[in-house]
Amino acid sequence: MDRIKERLQSLRAEADTAVARAEEAETKNKKLEQIILEKDQEITSLQHKLSVMDADLEKAEGKLADAKSAQAEGEQSKTTAEGLQRKIQLLEEELDAAEKNAKEVVEKLRQVDVKAEHFERQVQRLEQERDAWEKKYEEAQTKYRESKAELDELVQNMEGL
Repeated sequence: MDRIKERLQSLRAEADTAVARAEEAETKNKKLEQIILEKDQEITSLQHKLSVMDADLEKAEGKLADAKSAQAEGEQSKTTAEGLQRKIQLLEEELDAAEKNAKEVVEKLRQVDVKAEHFERQVQRLEQERDAWEKKYEEAQTKYRESKAELDELVQNMEGL
């Protein structure tokens, strides 16, 4: 009987140990389930963060593509602006040449105008001289006619004598 009591005590001790181990295992199990739950929540949170990061990445890639496009347009605009700048410079040089040419033409025109005035004065003077010579010619013609008439009269008077 002692043996049975010992055996019973040993079985109770084993049962107590098993219960203690079971409780400990349940506690450990609950802790691990809690950790698993926390890890699941962390995984869900990280997945959400990952999807947000993916969306941000897509936005950033879109912005990068827009920036590259804008840069290409900017370079094209810069090239166009440089071309237009060269064209403006050439047009300014042509304008300077045209202004210089216009000044020369205006100067020549002024000189021609001065010469024209000089020649007009000469023409007026020569017309006055011509008018004076015509008047002298008419006076000489008149004197010639009068002298001829006198001479004819004198010749007739002489013939009549």
